[in-house]
Amino acid sequence: MNDEFEEVKEKEVKDSNGNILQNGDTVFVIKDLKVKGSSSGLKKGTKVKSIRLTNELEGLTGKIDGMKGIYIKPEYVKKA
Repeated sequence: MNDEFEEVKEKEVKDSNGNILQNGDTVFVIKDLKVKGSSSGLKKGTKVKSIRLTNELEGLTGKIDGMKGIYIKPEYVKKA
């Protein structure tokens, strides 16, 4: 029964400096980014709290003041 569900090694997601990111980390945006569906974008230095790593998008989602969950590629953030 357990043969069907082999353990899948989690893919390591690294920030722009090569630090390994984990669920729940806080990160900072390293450059100004445009956000689809928003008139304002993300400014350099914006704090993203309680990130969640996503396998299907190969990136992360997180909470930013004033916005609901947002998807960001890990190469645009650095670990706090």
